Amino acid sequence: MIIRDEQPADIPAIRALVAGAFRDASHSSQTEAAIVDGLRGAGVLALSLVAADGGDLLGHVAFSPVAIGGQELGWYGLGPLAVHPEMQGRGIGQALVRAGLDRLKAIGAKGCVLLGAPAYYGRFGFTTDPRLWLADVPQEYFQVLAFGGELPTGEVRYHAAFEAAGS
Repeated sequence: MIIRDEQPADIPAIRALVAGAFRDASHSSQTEAAIVDGLRGAGVLALSLVAADGGDLLGHVAFSPVAIGGQELGWYGLGPLAVHPEMQGRGIGQALVRAGLDRLKAIGAKGCVLLGAPAYYGRFGFTTDPRLWLADVPQEYFQVLAFGGELPTGEVRYHAAFEAAGS
């Protein structure tokens, strides 16, 4: 398995992979594939990595800029993260997250936020912090990882593609 940047030819397979990975997830709004397409279409899909084995895509992770307190401060949102249902539990998601976080640090990002399971994302150093919040989301599921420096304070806003996908 290799982790690499998405290629234009991967886009239909990414769409199918993301939709399939969330199809039976009770917490899903079934908009994750549309979110990735919306981020890509808006030119704000800052990092889009795939886990590939030969010609097969096993997983995908997206990172996009977020605003904090209405300002772009060099922070990114992780998500969606998707792994083919038959391949879950094999470390593919972990490999994608670690590679993505390493790439964000390499480009000088200040930190990363996400909405997800604390038990899963805690292994990467994500924690909750009341200084950063996402409206209408229970604080325990909104997590942050600073890459150094001072943690900003304020409401986090993801790109409009996250909202538009649900309309």
